Amino acid sequence: MRISALPVVAALALAGACDKKEGPVTKETGGTASVKEQPSGGDKGAGTIALTGAGATFPAPLYIKWVSEYHKLNPKVEINYQSIGSGGGIKQIVEKTVDFGASDAPMKDDELAKAQGKLIHIPTTIGAVVLAYNVPGVPQGLKFSRKAIVGIYLGDIKKWNDPEIAKNNPDAKLPDSDISVAYRSDGSGTTAVFTSFLSSASPAWKEKVGEGKAVKFPIGMGGKGNEGVSGQVKSTPGTIGYVELAYAKQTGLSYGVVENSAGKYIEPSLASVSAAAAALSAKMPDDLRAWIVDAGGEASYPISSFTFIIVYEDMPDATKGKALAQFLWWAVHDGQKFGGALDYAPLPDEVVTKIEAKLKGLKSGGQALL
Repeated sequence: MRISALPVVAALALAGACDKKEGPVTKETGGTASVKEQPSGGDKGAGTIALTGAGATFPAPLYIKWVSEYHKLNPKVEINYQSIGSGGGIKQIVEKTVDFGASDAPMKDDELAKAQGKLIHIPTTIGAVVLAYNVPGVPQGLKFSRKAIVGIYLGDIKKWNDPEIAKNNPDAKLPDSDISVAYRSDGSGTTAVFTSFLSSASPAWKEKVGEGKAVKFPIGMGGKGNEGVSGQVKSTPGTIGYVELAYAKQTGLSYGVVENSAGKYIEPSLASVSAAAAALSAKMPDDLRAWIVDAGGEASYPISSFTFIIVYEDMPDATKGKALAQFLWWAVHDGQKFGGALDYAPLPDEVVTKIEAKLKGLKSGGQALL
């Protein structure tokens, strides 16, 4: 799949509720899928069930893969997922114009207070935000100190051969050319993750700019979605931008190695993202609204994040609610095995156990959906 072919609005046909006798398939053990007993439900023989969702672009490559694989099991449910950014996804689920929202940043208390009922966060996968760059003659793996990243995005570091970049990359032929900065122009969970890292790395950034899904960047040019920033970096030499790892890889962009809080330079990978999640998974809050940015530990990649699907605990339509709940059950079990090829790390077992409890608590009119 090429990210360049991924539309901003993707109509995704999803399979429907799993048959009770089949059950959802859990995470694979040793490459062999095992079947875990599924909570009762399913509407075998019923007509098509249409669901709508909107939100984060960060997990879109994986969600599209899930759509394809789940459809092979039982094509009874159709989902239209709009990859519009986390801010848009939160807005639409709060207003109940979609059946589920998607966000890389967990909702804040004030956002939850605006919802028309209790909202539940379901972590779906773990990914990395990377510093993608386009510098002719400079290969993959440029090392970026925390100070360098903050300096670039504050506008204090203006040239690619600045001493703060050069000292950690003695073998790179860094040009005496201007750095062009790209950032997300839309309300973005990826921005929330990245600015959370910058705030952790620098009190100056925290004071001057802060963190969130939309901040006023001191310099640079905005692009819409991970797709937009990836395209901006790819088309303009001298540009650096923050994007999800899958977008950087699938568009052929070079990306950097980042200094973590332990002073180690860590490449974004399944192992380093998993290390970040492992550092905090045992302390996962009951509402599952967890951050793993700058999680600590020498092996942790510092700009890592869960991404979430957000649903109402009490869904207005039982049939649609059951179909969505059963898809989510599949996604956090068998769906995890599809993440590695797209550079998303699987959820830790401790987190999956907590998600199961949340999914079993979903209801419609007071009746359990699973």
